[in-house]
Amino acid sequence: MSKHLKFLNRGILLDIEGTTSSVRFVFDVMFPFVRRELAGWLKANWANEVCSNTVEQIARDAGHASAAEWLPKEPAAAQQQVMDEVTKLMDADVKATGLKMLQGLIWEAGFASGELTAEVFEDVPPALERWNEAGFDVRIYSSGSVTAQKLFFGHTIVGNLLPQFKGHYDTQVGSKKDAASYTAIAKLMELPAVEILFVSDIVAELDAARIAGMQTVLSVRPGNAPVPAGNEHPAVTSFAEIECELV
Repeated sequence: MSKHLKFLNRGILLDIEGTTSSVRFVFDVMFPFVRRELAGWLKANWANEVCSNTVEQIARDAGHASAAEWLPKEPAAAQQQVMDEVTKLMDADVKATGLKMLQGLIWEAGFASGELTAEVFEDVPPALERWNEAGFDVRIYSSGSVTAQKLFFGHTIVGNLLPQFKGHYDTQVGSKKDAASYTAIAKLMELPAVEILFVSDIVAELDAARIAGMQTVLSVRPGNAPVPAGNEHPAVTSFAEIECELV
């Protein structure tokens, strides 16, 4: 594993889980918070538009024409059916758009109350500062909703990191394992794909980004899955190992 990887680029696109932050924090803190608060949040918000739109997306993700077609008319029974579906998706770690929307809404209350504070690896804040000061366009692409991303980086253990990012993308732009998603993001960033460096802990995501023309780096962090045999992406254990120079 190289200790100094050098890139000529203008944009930097980052994953979150396993890249800027530990898989453990997401699975051991954030997901259990959703499970604990799910029933109460649905009951308290069932009648509002944000909840309705999210449940509508969950219904479509599950293959139904609409929430009205899928759910019982009685609110308690309908909420239980949503909870059952959400629990099933979380148990299988499915990256469904509706699930991620709902998780973001529930996390919002946790971050607002101070019960949740996002963890980031210690090398991340100085790297973000260094890249921004040098003029790089730094953005996030995660399976978590844009709402959840902004909550996460707005409430970290080192304070508000949101000003370090110029944009956020989630699965509404497309699957992270689909090259077309990275082509779309490059257009949104108004940069040639070859001038964007994508960092992730998932080889299949890096493969898709490389097909789209992006430069790639594999993030190897504590708690991440082992690097698969045949991986062709250069790897780092810290953002300090990534040296970027503006094109």
